[in-house]
Amino acid sequence: MSRIARASLRLIYDSRGRPTVEARLETEKGALGTAGAPSGESTGATEVQAFPSGGVPEALERFDSALRPRLLDLSVNDLSTVDGMLHEVDGTPNFSRIGGNTATAVSVACAIAMAAEQGRPLWQFLLRPGLDGKSYPAIVGNCLNGGRHAIGGPEIQEYHAVAEAPKPSDSIRAALEVHHLVGKRLKAKFPHAALGRGDEGGWVAPLGNVEAVGLLTDACTEVRDRLHTAVYPGLDLAASEFYRDGRYVYREQTVDPDGQVAFVAGLVDEYGLRYLEDPIQEADFDGFAALTQAVGRRALVVGDDIYTTAASRVSEGIRRHASNAVLIKVNQVGTLTDTLATVDLARRSGWKTVTSHRSGETPDAWLAHLAVAFGSAGLKCGLLGGERVAKLNELLRLATPPGN
Repeated sequence: MSRIARASLRLIYDSRGRPTVEARLETEKGALGTAGAPSGESTGATEVQAFPSGGVPEALERFDSALRPRLLDLSVNDLSTVDGMLHEVDGTPNFSRIGGNTATAVSVACAIAMAAEQGRPLWQFLLRPGLDGKSYPAIVGNCLNGGRHAIGGPEIQEYHAVAEAPKPSDSIRAALEVHHLVGKRLKAKFPHAALGRGDEGGWVAPLGNVEAVGLLTDACTEVRDRLHTAVYPGLDLAASEFYRDGRYVYREQTVDPDGQVAFVAGLVDEYGLRYLEDPIQEADFDGFAALTQAVGRRALVVGDDIYTTAASRVSEGIRRHASNAVLIKVNQVGTLTDTLATVDLARRSGWKTVTSHRSGETPDAWLAHLAVAFGSAGLKCGLLGGERVAKLNELLRLATPPGN
C-alpha cells in the first residue's frame, strides 16, 4: 500500500453560494481522491463546528501549517489512522480548530483515494459487514420547502415524497413525478403568484402547514396509482426551529410538548405519512419516545438534530427507545470513521439509517456510495439542482453496471 504524496485544500462554493472547502489527495501510485464538504443551515446544537472562528481562510491556513505536513507520507492503508490524526491535530471535542468541514473533506477524499488504490468503488470499500451492496435506498425527495430553507413557506421545513422500489430508476422517477405534480397544482392554485424554490429545490408557496401536507399526499396518491410505485408523503419538521419557551409555535396553532406528539401522530393517522424527521425538538428524548411508541410501527421516526450522527447520542436514543432511525450526515461529526461507528451501532440495534445531504451542497456524488455502503433505508438528497441530481445520477450508475 502506498503513501499520500500530495495533499491540498482549496476554497469552493456550495449550492447557496457560500464558501466551503474541497480536499484533494494523491497517493504515490497516482490514486486520486477529491471531496467537497457541504454545509447545513438548520443545524443541531451538538454538531461539530464547520469552520474555525476565522472561517474558510483560517481553515485553509491551518491545513497548510498543521495538516498537510502530517498527511504527506501517511500510509493509505487504514482510514481510521487518517481520521485519528485529524482528531489529534485538532485537539478539541468539536473540530473548532481545523473545522469539521476540513475534516470531512479530507476524510472522504482519503477514502476515495484508498478505494481507487485498491481498484474498488467507494461503496465497496466502505461496505458494512453482512451487506452485499445490491439493495438500494428509498428516495426521500424534497417537494415543498418551508422553515429556514425558504422564505414565505410554512413552519414545517421539508415535505418529502418517499419513493421505494427495487430499482432506483423507478424510485427516482416516482419522486420526481410527485415534485412536478406538486408544482403543477401550485401554479393552478396560485395562478398569479411568483412561485419559487427553496435551498433544496422544493417549491415554496404561501400554504398552511397542514394544507401543504394534504397537497403533497394527493400528489403522492396520484403518482402511486399511475406508476404502481410505492411513494408516500413524509416530513422533516425541524421542530427545534419553531420551538420557543416550551411550546411549538405554528401560524395556525401553538401546542405544548404533549400536544406536538398528538398533532404529529394525527397527521400520520390522517395522511399516511411514512417518514417523520425531527418531529420533536432536539433535547426532548422523552417526546421522541412517546411519538415512536405511537406511530413507530407505521412510520420511520428519524432523529437528526437530536443525534447529529454522534454514536454517544444515538446510544442514548437507543437506551430510551427515542426513535427507530437516525439521519446520517458526515460533516455533523467530521470524519467517516466517526460516521461508521454510528452507522454500525444503529444497525446492531435494529435501527434504520437515512443518509443525507445538507442544504448547502456540493456537486460531489460520493453521498450515493455512502447510502449503498451503509445499507441505508433512504437517500435524502433533494430532487432538483445539479448538486442534488448528481447524487441521483450516481445511484443510477451504481445500479446499472457498465455494459448494461
